[in-house]
Amino acid sequence: QVQLVESGGGLVQPGGSLRLSCAASGFTVDYYAIGWFRLAPGKEREGVSCISSSDGSTYYADSVKGRFTISRDNAKNTVYLQMNSLKPEDTAVYYCATDPASGVCRSWGSFDYWGQGTQVTVSS
Repeated sequence: QVQLVESGGGLVQPGGSLRLSCAASGFTVDYYAIGWFRLAPGKEREGVSCISSSDGSTYYADSVKGRFTISRDNAKNTVYLQMNSLKPEDTAVYYCATDPASGVCRSWGSFDYWGQGTQVTVSS
């Protein structure tokens, strides 16, 4: 019932930008917390950003603060991640996920529904 589909990944040079989309179905993003995560080879999964539905609060990992922006379009039932000033260390598969029990970003470990991921590669 719950489905998340990421898109927008690709190859970009350092300093470039990408906009990722997370299209949701089976639920409305207006009522649930949506998070973005990334998984790079040889590294643990990292929580990148999260947006709460209750008050619209947003959260960012220190590594992306000031460069990434998460947003939500309720009419399109889609969450976005605008990524600017990309660095090679941002290279990873990016996933969006939702917390099925809360509209608040509780923790990075509270997400149970995941998309298939989209590859982001930052390289010269």
